Amino acid sequence: MYVFFEDDGQLKTGTLLSEQPASLQVELPSARRLKIRSDRVLLRFTSPSAAAALQEAQHLRTELDLDFLWEACADTEFGFEELAHDYFGAASSPPQAMAIALALYGAPMYFYKKGRGSYKKAPPDALAAARASLERKTREAAQIEVWRQELCEKRMPEALRDKLPMLLYMPDKNAIEYKAFVAACDALKMHPAVLTQACGALPSTHEYHFNRFLAHAFPRGTAFPSHCSHDGALPELPELPFDDVQAITIDDSTTTEFDDAFSVRSLSDGKTEIGLHIACPALALAHGTPLDAIARSRQSTVYMPGRKITMLPNVVIAAFTLAEGTTPVALSLYVTLDAEGVPLHQETRLNRISIAANLRLNEIGEAFTREATPDDPPHTETLRVLWRFAQHRTEVRGKNEIPRTEFSFYVDWEAAPEGVVTIDSRLRGAALDRLIAECAIFVNNSWGQWLAERNVVGIYRVQSNGRVKMSTRPGEHQGLGVSHYLWATSPLRRYSDLVNQRQVVAALCNETPAFKADDSELLAIVADFETVYRQYAEFQNEMERYWCLRWLLQENVESADAIVTRENGARLRDIPLNITLPDLPNTVVPGTPIRVALNNIDLLFSTVEARYLG
Repeated sequence: MYVFFEDDGQLKTGTLLSEQPASLQVELPSARRLKIRSDRVLLRFTSPSAAAALQEAQHLRTELDLDFLWEACADTEFGFEELAHDYFGAASSPPQAMAIALALYGAPMYFYKKGRGSYKKAPPDALAAARASLERKTREAAQIEVWRQELCEKRMPEALRDKLPMLLYMPDKNAIEYKAFVAACDALKMHPAVLTQACGALPSTHEYHFNRFLAHAFPRGTAFPSHCSHDGALPELPELPFDDVQAITIDDSTTTEFDDAFSVRSLSDGKTEIGLHIACPALALAHGTPLDAIARSRQSTVYMPGRKITMLPNVVIAAFTLAEGTTPVALSLYVTLDAEGVPLHQETRLNRISIAANLRLNEIGEAFTREATPDDPPHTETLRVLWRFAQHRTEVRGKNEIPRTEFSFYVDWEAAPEGVVTIDSRLRGAALDRLIAECAIFVNNSWGQWLAERNVVGIYRVQSNGRVKMSTRPGEHQGLGVSHYLWATSPLRRYSDLVNQRQVVAALCNETPAFKADDSELLAIVADFETVYRQYAEFQNEMERYWCLRWLLQENVESADAIVTRENGARLRDIPLNITLPDLPNTVVPGTPIRVALNNIDLLFSTVEARYLG
């Protein structure tokens, strides 16, 4: 006795060895033995043999016309043996019945399985839709193969060229373009970016990294909505008193968003008043407005060598930046100092001020740290007063900044198609850095305390036990040595600062603040800001590494001086590039100056091979 049965998604034949009420012991033509359930048996027969019957059935199956079978079937449920009798005649053989079963089982588009050996033909509409789907898949498979062959020949099909952002950064695995692209990458054993470059479809390695970041951080692009990019987007500002101070800003040479400025004027009795002025976009960007929504979605200006993506539209920046020769609105903290630079009194005001100059870090010497001379550059006396104030604040905080080397990247896009980079270094912690830092810390500390005293919530930076976090509850910042530290001095560049500025302005004007303690939206803002700010910082670090590698190629550097930083790790002396040295001897300890060889720089993956020279 032989049986025809269903097992593991296949139709099989075998010799019946033994039978129990619920199961059978069967031997396949391959001599393998199976135990199957009785309800899996579709047909029992005595001849021909199991192997011969299946072979004949498979041959007969190739001659069956599925369309004819579908048309010949009744609309009601039927068994495969019943259809075999209709097709081959009442005396149909086991192989003929098995052929019908194989045809029905292998054509789910035509016949729906309803039970053991039972089927029902698909409705005409469903069959037509299934046929159309099959034809589409057939066409797509043919198109995928054409594209795959082109890619394997290092030619980028035009249809795929238009889909490169999707293919490289945000793949749609159901798209036929992606399927062709992956098939070619697998065939050539190449990374997608390498294949794209080999096909001449990658504009530049810089654009590859930049566009990858945009795909994840700005999937809708970096352009601002048209209704937020013209003067009409800004409401009319209130009339504010004008304070005719001569304020100055101090920033990097590439800065265009001037957030903070400083002024000094003499008072009676040898006292001096310094003004710490912060740009005040909070007057126009009310909570819940379209411009506020834009700032919240971006959270911060994105910085990278040679480019930046601003948090706010240019029309807003132009209206509030503390640019030289303008009289912008400001949130100003005035501090009265004695002759030694010790604060005696302070007051916060909303006003307009006059910006006398935008000074640049690389153009300011240290004349303000010495006694006055007739040759002092303009604004030196202002800096001298601020320096005395900064020295006093450093003593009060008891936190001297440890000097360290800071690097600045400048990219000249006009000098070459992909830009030429200059990497300058300066010692961080010099007098000018201390002056700027102490003024910012004082403002953030003062306004943080001021809000806390009035029970107005704000976004603070808190540090305890070495861990820094953002919090809506005031707390000590141990690293800075202050009891409160609010981020409030960069409202044109950071959303947290803009939120804090709105809280300060509301408290100053005796208005209801936008946020109260434990406000769920404020907590969400804090969480979003930390996530996005970290993402931007990681991208900036990645691009600085990329431009360091570009600099090595640009300057034909094959060996360089470095300082050991950790086991098998070092940092180049002239540029901020960390490298791995697999051959660094264990006897060379961190801090040791060494010489390294550099080669095989890969700009796509931002890697470099380094060897220890001595």
